[in-house]
Order: sequence, then structure tokens, then C-alpha cells
Amino acid sequence: MQFELAYIVPKAIADRPSVKQSEIWGQKIAFNKGRNIKITAPSGTGKTTLVNILYGLNKNYTGQIFYNQQDVATLTPVEFSMLRQSTWSIVFQDLKLFPALSARENIELKRTMQKSVVDTVEMEQMAAQLGIDAILDQPTGICSYGEQQRIAIIRALMQPFDFLILDEPFSHLDITNKKKAAQLIQAACNRRGAGIIITDLDKDEYFDYQESLNL
Repeated sequence: MQFELAYIVPKAIADRPSVKQSEIWGQKIAFNKGRNIKITAPSGTGKTTLVNILYGLNKNYTGQIFYNQQDVATLTPVEFSMLRQSTWSIVFQDLKLFPALSARENIELKRTMQKSVVDTVEMEQMAAQLGIDAILDQPTGICSYGEQQRIAIIRALMQPFDFLILDEPFSHLDITNKKKAAQLIQAACNRRGAGIIITDLDKDEYFDYQESLNL
């Protein structure tokens, strides 16, 4: 399983000087299943744009993306949907949780909408590990942003995937909770042989990265 980026440049930032210095934009690179890949960049250089391109939500770029040697531009909406359900999972920077639903209901949406690989007992164990088991039945909208990040992380782990894409997933967590979340994510990815693609503002040591790139 592999993402291959062939000279991708977002049209919105194509004229910025930082694009010429990037180790991703305008380059030919591959992200392989089973590897931890860290993408570091300051604000405004396209981290979220890259995440949305990989996930198929942003098509406003030049160049090509191949997934398992297939040009993703040739995929139908149904084929994209199937990949998102079975092959790619994601934690968005803005989380995309439903504030009126409880934490439990937000997490369980993965079970009702697609095949889940995590049962209720394991989900509750994950919540306990991340310290949010006491708020599972609270409306997500009254939870702190750090709690919401942990909810979104557990939700992403509910489904099968070959790649877990994380866009600044720990921005509102303290060091202890960052370590706990990283351990949970890494264990889940190890069981599945999955790759991690994570963006952030700074370098970190929460994962054992096989690749570290500057955007």
C-alpha cells in the first residue's frame, strides 16, 4: 500500500517562495504503509491542504497522486468513499465532531456508518486510557478542546485502515496526554500494520519516525 505524490503543488500557494524549499511540494515522493511519517511546517504553508489532498477533499492542485499505482483523479465518488471507509482514517485539525451528540455517539458513528474493528468494551478501554471515560455520555459541545481531540482520535481508530492521517492532533493536549494518545495510536497501527502520516508545527519524539519531512 502506497501513496505516491508526483510533483504536487496546490494552486492556492503555488507562487509562494516556501514552495520551492519544500521537501513535498513539487517533489516526487512516496508514503508507504507501515511507516511513521512526520511532516513539519509553520502555519500557512499548507499542512491542512496536504491532508485534504491526500484524503481526496481538495483537488485544486497540479501534479498527480497515485494510490497503489492508481491515479486518484480517475476514482469515482463511490470508490473514494470505499477507500475512506476501509483504507484511510483521519483526524481533522477542526475535528468535525457533532457538538449536540455525546462523545460516545460521535465515536459510535463509525460503527453505524461502516464496518468497525473495535467493539464497545475496547472503545471504553481506549477512553479510559485517554482519561475521557467519565465524559462519554456528555454532549461533545461542552467538552474542552483537548477532550474533543481525544474523542476524535478514538473515533478514527474505530474503523479499519492502512493509513492514519493526523492533522495537528495533539495541539491542545499536555505532554502526559500526548504520550498516552501516541501510545494508543501506535499500538493500533502496529496491530494493523498501518502507516501514520502526521502534520504538526514542530518536531517531536512521540512516535518513532522512519521519515521526517519539511513541508
